[in-house]
Amino acid sequence: MPAAEDHVDLPRFIAGVEKRNPGQPEFVQAVTEVAEDIFEWIGDKVKYHEAQILRRIAEPDRVISFRVCWQDDKGHIRVQRGWRVQNNNSIGPYKGGIRFHPSVTESVLKFLAFEQTFKNALTGLPMGGGKGGSNFNPKGKSANEIMRFCQSFMTELYRHIGADVDVPAGDIGVGGREIGYMFGQYKRITNNFTGVLTGKGLEWGGSLIRTEATGYGAVYFLQNMLKTKGEDIAGKTAVISGSGNVATHAAEKIVALGGKVLTLSDSDGFVHDPDGIGQDKIDWVKDLKNVRRGRIADYVKEFPGATYHGDGARPWGVPCDLALPCATQNELDGKDAETLLANGCMAVSEGANMPTDLDGVHAFKAAKILYAPGKASNAGGVAVSGLEMSQNSARMSWKEAELQTMLQDIMAGIHERCLEYGRGADGHTDYVKGANIAGFKKVADAMLAYGVV
Repeated sequence: MPAAEDHVDLPRFIAGVEKRNPGQPEFVQAVTEVAEDIFEWIGDKVKYHEAQILRRIAEPDRVISFRVCWQDDKGHIRVQRGWRVQNNNSIGPYKGGIRFHPSVTESVLKFLAFEQTFKNALTGLPMGGGKGGSNFNPKGKSANEIMRFCQSFMTELYRHIGADVDVPAGDIGVGGREIGYMFGQYKRITNNFTGVLTGKGLEWGGSLIRTEATGYGAVYFLQNMLKTKGEDIAGKTAVISGSGNVATHAAEKIVALGGKVLTLSDSDGFVHDPDGIGQDKIDWVKDLKNVRRGRIADYVKEFPGATYHGDGARPWGVPCDLALPCATQNELDGKDAETLLANGCMAVSEGANMPTDLDGVHAFKAAKILYAPGKASNAGGVAVSGLEMSQNSARMSWKEAELQTMLQDIMAGIHERCLEYGRGADGHTDYVKGANIAGFKKVADAMLAYGVV
């Protein structure tokens, strides 16, 4: 029988996580959200208690922290901090993005790596969970400054990654340009051309539809949820936060499927276009954000029928049928969730990582709407990253149609796994519970097979 300490209740478990990780609220939040479902499910499963599986998953394999020195265009020496959190590699090499943003802390990266462990397990692909990044802010930096930073960052990171060890990708602040600079430095140092990063350019080992995959995947998952209620996206209105790759491609797919997108946002505020943000307007936003590096407030100058709401306002007060938070963590709180519900929102599909705080999660679950957590609905990006790893290993490339089919199949498979563990006796599916249990079980069973390591 398990030892007495294995039978701690949920509050004591979370108290232990808080004690071991002081000043790390995002990480504690992520662990709490998973533990709320897992504790109930493993109540009668002694093997997981004896092996302390959840306790072990909530303790990263390692957290690597390093100094990153670089020189700006004025010749000044700048110092940032870099991290790589390798959370769990029980089912494959560590896999997860690199984020460059001033908000990056060890807590943020630990929560992302923890979430990534379950997300990657849900895809069915052999990938463990990791995450990395720096508090470097690429906004306002020249291309040469970004190159020098990326090269310095990789000079430290290269010794901890590898095609069969840890395969980073992009995330907030890290797009194709930054991946190129980092891959070039890795190749220069190691004299090794290998699939050690994903999100690469098509000319040097990248995969088609990688840029679109996270946004498209969130909409495919939304489609699958709606089908269980005999509904579809056509004719429905959607509010979307963010205006980067995930948000614009989610908007693109919503429009392609006959829906009407009402909002996009950035950290300064959001635009509301009651006429709908169609494909021509989405293309304009892509150019604004990716080429001209502008702000979403510029949208109303080009499309005067829209209104701009500044001072960091978020779009959750706009009445809608569907909501897709695609910006960043904790952008949708309990009050926002109640507003969406009061306005008739029937489904939420998260395109970002943990964009809804615990109060919001509890509100959506209590209302029994269709609510997809990011670890399920935004797994399309890492799924295509996993397919890029396979293409690199085989020295081949798949066609776009093949990849689109594989992405749709992977998202449908994740949906089925959520149904398996999340559907209740009343027919309602708790997708949060389903995703947490399905992801946990795959990782946990692999860990049991290895013994105490």
